[in-house]
Amino acid sequence: MALYRRYRPETFAEVIGQSHVTEPLRHALANNRVNHAYLFSGPRGCGKTTSARILARTLNCEKAPVADPCGECQSCRDLARGGPGSIDVIEIDAASHGGVDDARDLRERAFFAPVNSRYKVYIIDEAHMVSSQGFNALLKLVEEPPPHLKFIFATTEPEKVIGTIRSRTHHYPFRLVPPKTLTTYLEELGRTEGVPLEPTALPLVVRAGGGSVRDTLSVLDQLIAGASDDGVTYDLAASLLGYTPDSLLDEVIDAFAAGDGGAVFAAVDKVVETGQDPRRFAEDLLQRLRDLVIVANVPDAIGMGLIDIPGDRAERVENQASRFGRADLTRAADVVSAGLTELRGATAPRLLLELMCARILLPGADATPDGVQARLDRIERRLSMVGDAPSAPSADERAPRPETAAPPAEQPPAPVVEPTPTPVAERAERVETSAAPVEQPAEQPPAPPVERAPRVDAPPADQAAAPTGTPGVADVRRLWPEILDKVRVIRRFTWVMLSQNAQVHSLEGTTLTIGLVNSGARDSFVRSGSDGILVQALADVLGGTWRVEAIVDPNAGASAASRPAPPPQRPSDPAPPAPDPADAAPPAAAPPPTPEPAPAPPTAPPPRERASADAIAAARASLRDDAARPEAYDPDRHVTADDPAMDNDGLSHEELLSRTLGAQVISEIPHD
Repeated sequence: MALYRRYRPETFAEVIGQSHVTEPLRHALANNRVNHAYLFSGPRGCGKTTSARILARTLNCEKAPVADPCGECQSCRDLARGGPGSIDVIEIDAASHGGVDDARDLRERAFFAPVNSRYKVYIIDEAHMVSSQGFNALLKLVEEPPPHLKFIFATTEPEKVIGTIRSRTHHYPFRLVPPKTLTTYLEELGRTEGVPLEPTALPLVVRAGGGSVRDTLSVLDQLIAGASDDGVTYDLAASLLGYTPDSLLDEVIDAFAAGDGGAVFAAVDKVVETGQDPRRFAEDLLQRLRDLVIVANVPDAIGMGLIDIPGDRAERVENQASRFGRADLTRAADVVSAGLTELRGATAPRLLLELMCARILLPGADATPDGVQARLDRIERRLSMVGDAPSAPSADERAPRPETAAPPAEQPPAPVVEPTPTPVAERAERVETSAAPVEQPAEQPPAPPVERAPRVDAPPADQAAAPTGTPGVADVRRLWPEILDKVRVIRRFTWVMLSQNAQVHSLEGTTLTIGLVNSGARDSFVRSGSDGILVQALADVLGGTWRVEAIVDPNAGASAASRPAPPPQRPSDPAPPAPDPADAAPPAAAPPPTPEPAPAPPTAPPPRERASADAIAAARASLRDDAARPEAYDPDRHVTADDPAMDNDGLSHEELLSRTLGAQVISEIPHD
């Protein structure tokens, strides 16, 4: 026997979600103030016919007038669940017996007295199917019935019952059962049946039932029949009922929050490729946006019970809502709601779904007040993320540290001038002059970078939890170019390493994990103190206290061949020095060295051009000639430990050339 028949209520106390109907009826029965005709209306499966049977059973109980049937007398046993029925309680399906002839036949038999009971009760189901002629034939009988006759009309469309009949009945409107009430009822039923019901699966069952108890029990009966030893699980309910998995909805919502169009359209492609209905996906997306809108406007919505989600999903929904503005969420819900109307009967549902997602991603294309407000929400959220975070550093903390601060532009360090410079010395001076405005002054020895100290009122960096409004990994990826710009200002070596060899891997709380291409790059990143530089850049751009961990990217081996080229030089970057024409070819005869003034620091040197093979060979020959002279190279005089151009972070010159310039050392010429 189906669940909805096995658990059909037998008393008004067992009817769920209809207390506004059952309580007045119980009082009327207990006070013996029963009308001769009733009209029960409401959606299907909400208890209209069941309540009509309970009313007939209570009227004919031997202990009447009572509020509930005793369940012991013969009439109560006959009309009980699974009983044989009573000859004095007649159920008529008006869908097949609604004509004028059926109404006349009922009118002729209604005057006969009941056989075994106090009343003869007619339950006319689907009363809206009775024709106008049939209602007119019953009108006089319903208006002035004999004392032993009672009428109960049940219908889903009370407006189709003619007004003359409605005016002679007591009308009781039934309603859909609230989700919370249904969820509690299903939990009790699962315990009675001995079937485990996963809490995350119950909302899907309730949603599929649509507030109808009969439809909900039919869905649960199907799931129980197909369940394994684990009972009814979320995966079983989602796959069998055709709902979008929570993981896919989380992926789409996170992509919308980050403005990641690639992830959004990849999710749409996944929906289509897995055979899911685009309209059902849009409905599930609208349901999730509805939850986010409520949480964004009512922070304690989950505790107040405004949305019905399991406890393990509550934190995830709150985190997603904090990454949107109220106007942004409302506009997205409006776009999806309008898209659902367009999807009805559409010949290209995938195209309409993709256009709907594109409209959500581009509030700038929406000239309505909602679109303008959505753009303002994004700007305000960005400003609060950068400047008004709960643990944002103070002005003193955000000031550049002495060991990484660049010298003022109006006071560039003067290059070192030697009395008798050689070509090699001149090249060293040019490197020093071009590098000095970017790095620290030569007078200040570099200090090893350290991580920023946490705030006094904040927990340690390794135990700090992400405050409300802390960006997620998608936000960090979106702001990664700005973070790299900050790193470039602080230290160019770290910027080169991050821009060419690293990518954002994951974010847990305030701990950012960076994936590097190989173990050598990771060791160099940690050993050179670049993690401290990145921590400072994160604090400058995002605010708060951060911690950086470096790992070897597990996908680096598969994508090494397709790794993008280094980022192009920006107009604000210091340009490399122009090649010296005197170095392009060996001189015919080495002229005697004569002192000359030091070159001024270049303001905007032209970009470096690729030398031809002949020019490279000529430059190598020039270097050999210069290195053959003892006075041509003096490392103690021209290159000191404080030279910012020699910031190699413990790397050998082969590793430094290979990493920074992509060069390969073919051979070396000893200085002696």
